[in-house]
Amino acid sequence: MDLRFWSELEAIYPPDRLLRRRAQLAPYESDGLTAFRATPAAVVLPETQEEVIRTVRLCHCYGMPFMARGSGTSLSGGAVPVEQGLVIALNRLNRILAYDRLTRTCVVEPGVTNARVSQHVAADGLLYAPDPSSGPVCTIGGNVAFNSGGAHCLKYGMTANHVLGLKVVLPDGQVCRLGGDSLDMVGPGWTGLFVGSEGLLGIALEITLRLLPRPERYFTLQAAYHSLEAAGDAVSLVVASGLLPGAMEIMDRMAMDAALAAVGAKYPADAKAILIVELEGTREEVEAEIPRLLEVIRQSGAYQTLVAEDDAERAKIWKGRKSAFSAVGRLSPDFIVQDGVVPRSRLGQALAEIERLSQEYGIRVANVFHAGDGNLHPLIMFDGRQPGALERAEELAGQILRMCIALGGSITGEHGVGLEKRHFLPEMYSAEDMRFMEQLRDAVDPQHLANRGKKLPVGKAPALTGRGAHPLERQGVVSRE
Repeated sequence: MDLRFWSELEAIYPPDRLLRRRAQLAPYESDGLTAFRATPAAVVLPETQEEVIRTVRLCHCYGMPFMARGSGTSLSGGAVPVEQGLVIALNRLNRILAYDRLTRTCVVEPGVTNARVSQHVAADGLLYAPDPSSGPVCTIGGNVAFNSGGAHCLKYGMTANHVLGLKVVLPDGQVCRLGGDSLDMVGPGWTGLFVGSEGLLGIALEITLRLLPRPERYFTLQAAYHSLEAAGDAVSLVVASGLLPGAMEIMDRMAMDAALAAVGAKYPADAKAILIVELEGTREEVEAEIPRLLEVIRQSGAYQTLVAEDDAERAKIWKGRKSAFSAVGRLSPDFIVQDGVVPRSRLGQALAEIERLSQEYGIRVANVFHAGDGNLHPLIMFDGRQPGALERAEELAGQILRMCIALGGSITGEHGVGLEKRHFLPEMYSAEDMRFMEQLRDAVDPQHLANRGKKLPVGKAPALTGRGAHPLERQGVVSRE
């Protein structure tokens, strides 16, 4: 890189906010998916939007690839640095710039954490609905990049449903405003295009969020089942009944054991799976729905139910679920987590197939997932110290993703494509679709400077290549036109 680049970068950042020593760069080499690592040339710590803009313009001028990073909780390799590129760490841009309780909007910088938004507006009876498990630490900027969801996305939708407007800096340094502060906008939906683009279209500097009233009443139920497939089938029964719970989550036996060891969450000792269903809304609405839900759960074959009698019991039920990912670390030194999606009607079939694949490969798989929208989170456990263990785990993960495609689903529900799943896109989309995605990216960033190598496939697949089409597809269970 031209020495002039470094000289101009040093003019923007003092030494304590321009990190170049190996020890300083090490924490930024990977994200939550530690199977992928890369060493950046440097990390900068901007404290103002203007510093971010000047940095992006400098990168454009000298052809330096860059990546915007929040807390690094991505689980798809989407926040892994571009090798010898620049990391723009946005955690210090953490100001809540505006809040209007009458219009129910909040304007934040990208480094504001997800949970902090709801905490800021709680006194007025409002909340920010998307609630990923990493909510206490993940940033809104990262949520925007990956279109994050969470346990309550069944009823409230993903991040894209709650972002009204954006101020962004494009890869060439132009600053644009997309959307606005109202649901009623005229013209193309540029905001929706930017949300979920995984950093390929630029960096969000300000995000205008839509807030919702906090539900007046919650009803949280935990149901135990003798099989994982039965718990999956119960989800379809709940939805078919006409109910729209705020959340429906499933944990299998292995995930329950991990949560017990980690946070003391207690579950029926003989349960193969539990289903958590939460109704929420006005008091009258929830009271009317409770008898219907109880009857559906009875018909679904649940052999034991637990109803949270107060907020403390509700918190206990959710504590185990929210801690499940990190808790699995107590059962295995390494694991890969996937987030493929299948239609709710195929959920039981998908769970049975994951169990079959687990047995075929001889690899333990813990299942924790957003059952309401069919968003699977199989945690594939392995010991990276054993030769070939990672490769076999990746192969199993690839088979699960191909199963999701074969069943008419998607390779990602909320974690994004990142590095990990980019070579599955052509299996999901046609050649014409892929060309259009490339053309769109080229129009915005012809040099491919912004988060180069993520989301769209380039070169050789780094992982999860697997063994070709999933057996369900080869057997003609599902055909993809």
